[in-house]
Amino acid sequence: MPHLLVVDDDQDILTLLTSFLRKHQYRVSTAEDGEAMFALLEAQPVDLVILDIMLRNEDGFSLCQRLRTTSRLPVIMLSAMADHTDRVVGLEIGADDYLTKPFDQRELLARVKAVLRRTVDPVAPSSPSTRPVLCFGGWQLDVARRELRSSENALVMLSGGEFDLLLSFAEHPQRVLTRDQLMDMARGPDHAAFDRSIDVQVSRLRHKLETDPKNPSLIRTVRNGGYMFATTVRRA
Repeated sequence: MPHLLVVDDDQDILTLLTSFLRKHQYRVSTAEDGEAMFALLEAQPVDLVILDIMLRNEDGFSLCQRLRTTSRLPVIMLSAMADHTDRVVGLEIGADDYLTKPFDQRELLARVKAVLRRTVDPVAPSSPSTRPVLCFGGWQLDVARRELRSSENALVMLSGGEFDLLLSFAEHPQRVLTRDQLMDMARGPDHAAFDRSIDVQVSRLRHKLETDPKNPSLIRTVRNGGYMFATTVRRA
């Protein structure tokens, strides 16, 4: 039973979401602020965090940034603000998805399922041939472990969305991919996200992979086309 942590200082929302998600076979814990959130994360394993932005003491953006320094735990952000800028900021700091209040509970459920499908590690098979490590430009992308390592074997932290996007690129090197294609490959055709999110995640990947993110050599922009992973990829 996947364990979800809902972080919100509105008791009515906590009660409503807890009841709804438990009916759909999820284990649910709640927290009203960042202190309680991190205390619970230290105490027990959690599969996904549903994090409100407008919290007392420390807002959801700051909490997500702190979480991303040490963890790839999936995060869905909730906001009462429909501002496009907030959506972009949420994705830039490492959130896997973003939902504006008021929202349909069924839409939240669909997004929870989609994010968990993308980010929860399957049981790793024992055969090396079914656990490919994709190598490119000194980088190693371990598909089974969902890890990216540098040429010095240093672990690079990626959000679930960043990993899925990089994997889509690595599985289709030297090929122009449109934003719609990348959205389908990385998030599934049922994922209701706005087109700009792909650009945001490409920018984040460039800052982690490229020597000069402003003049990228690995993930290139193709005018009126999309993006191309301009390198050779081999399976180790």
